[in-house]
Amino acid sequence: MSDFSAEPNPLTYLQQLAVGRSALGDGMQAEALSQSLAVKNLGVVRPKDIRDVPVLLFLDEHGLGLQLTGKGAPGPVRAEFVSGKMRYRREHGGGAGQLVAKAVGLQKTKATLHVLDATAGLGQDAFVLASLGCRVTLFERNPVIHALLEDGLARAALNVDCAPIIERMTLREGSSIDWLSSASEGVADVIYLDPMFPHRDKSALVKKEMQVFRMIVGDDDDSERLLSAALAAATYRVVVKRPRKASAIEGPEPATRIEGKSSRYDVYSIKALPTG
Repeated sequence: MSDFSAEPNPLTYLQQLAVGRSALGDGMQAEALSQSLAVKNLGVVRPKDIRDVPVLLFLDEHGLGLQLTGKGAPGPVRAEFVSGKMRYRREHGGGAGQLVAKAVGLQKTKATLHVLDATAGLGQDAFVLASLGCRVTLFERNPVIHALLEDGLARAALNVDCAPIIERMTLREGSSIDWLSSASEGVADVIYLDPMFPHRDKSALVKKEMQVFRMIVGDDDDSERLLSAALAAATYRVVVKRPRKASAIEGPEPATRIEGKSSRYDVYSIKALPTG
């Protein structure tokens, strides 16, 4: 769920984003983020008091979060793997019966698959696949979302239950579409795509996570190019996550679809998965 198609406009970042921290936030990390992203470091602040920028990369005792500012703003969005819904999913998620696992094909093979998540976002699906034994390479081009994901993976690596899973995950920098376009055939067993799709229902309540993502990332408008590059590079299949009622990405028709309540997985088969 990421913007792999274009570098963010630095002026947009200067207008929309700053770095801040609580008294317990890591000051050195805040300054490093400020310098690498070329945005202001506001120091120790309370997000609800900020009026001149709509979004903060905010550091506190829980790590790095993307935080809307102003009175009444919802809490931060983090890449969180240790606690909350990811802990529940890790412990009670249904194993290889989960929809994303079915889409990748984990019920059809005992082989350890290398999955390339080309639009990693906050890494939730990648973490699920790694928890089920896959080796996962993650690409997240947007530098703000990449910073959140890097922080979340680092914190999870310190947790005794999550550390073995994180060892199977490798976060890469740069554009997945550029990398795939120059890669040789068979660079990953399965390539997984979850591009941001245009949001047109203005009356719908947008989840906190998606609201913040759209302010920083926008919509992915090169999904066709990414799908084409993925199909040329994957060994066994490409899996695309879509809203359940959305049209497929323009291009070849998927071989099959796996539908859930709100989303579905379009599966593009290249050849049969190995049985063992």
